[in-house]
Amino acid sequence: MAQPRVLVIEDEQDVLDLLKRHLDGLGCQVRTATTGELGLTLAVNDPPDLVVLDIRLPGVDGREVSRALRADPRTRNCRIVVTSVLDMEDLLDINADAVLPKPFRRADVKKAVDSLWEVE
Repeated sequence: MAQPRVLVIEDEQDVLDLLKRHLDGLGCQVRTATTGELGLTLAVNDPPDLVVLDIRLPGVDGREVSRALRADPRTRNCRIVVTSVLDMEDLLDINADAVLPKPFRRADVKKAVDSLWEVE
């Protein structure tokens, strides 16, 4: 696969910076958004291969973003990895391809991303 295009939607700047650094290190082209609204706009205007999505966002939260991405023909095929401190049971209603529990390490990010490309 060519260099994966990844959109990270995360409101905590430290976590956003860490995810960007890890994904850059994996050879991904990374764009970022700090709100669900901005993330949706970026995704629809230039659909990424992968969205790394925090569930607990102010305003439009990660669940709403995930539903909107799956409903839009331009973004319905992009992969979604959700990040959260919530228990796995609390994430079952989200149509995500993978879950990245917080806190995470670089190896966790790599494993989550690699698992998505193996599915193809």
